[in-house]
Amino acid sequence: MQIIPAINETDFEEIKRKIRLAASFAEWIHFDVSDGEFTDFKNWNEPERLLELGDELSGLKCEVHLMVKEPQAEIERWLSAGVLRVIIHAEVLANAWPMVIDKVDNFGAELGIALNPETGPEILKPYLRAAPFIQLLAVKPGPSGQKPDEAVLNKIKFVRSENSEAIIEIDGGVNEETARLAKAAGADILVSASYIWRSPNPKKAYETLKEI
Repeated sequence: MQIIPAINETDFEEIKRKIRLAASFAEWIHFDVSDGEFTDFKNWNEPERLLELGDELSGLKCEVHLMVKEPQAEIERWLSAGVLRVIIHAEVLANAWPMVIDKVDNFGAELGIALNPETGPEILKPYLRAAPFIQLLAVKPGPSGQKPDEAVLNKIKFVRSENSEAIIEIDGGVNEETARLAKAAGADILVSASYIWRSPNPKKAYETLKEI
């Protein structure tokens, strides 16, 4: 099982600390970005500052989850900062789709489509062939540490039935128990924040999930 540590912070010093720590054990890092409009929560959104890290970030592949009302206004900033995958919400994608596709293609990056817990998976159908990387949220967009909604397991099965080749990423409430359930349902990737960062040994917590 592939595991990606998530960073969901407001303070850049804490972000740098977690990036440096993740670089010692992880292949990918995941940035959560909330704008306070699409979400009730607002956090750090200054991708330009990642360039300050230089070689410290060079060993990590980066993806960003844009929980924002207008992803077309944010996507190029993150692509210019070097992220390899941009994840945008299906709930706001209809108007943004052409511009988003063009920008992702121009940078040679990958596009993922995210789905909130309360949104039915049928909304994904128009995108599953063009963007077969799907992120299913098990919690409401916002702070880390929320209790997961087990309805995400049925969404995994729906996506898999619609496109057997889709890559399915689960974000929210990941721990040993929920990781096993998600894997059994057909998930490929798990994004984890609290389970890893609140552990006394983040590397060990990461490896525990990876071995599931």
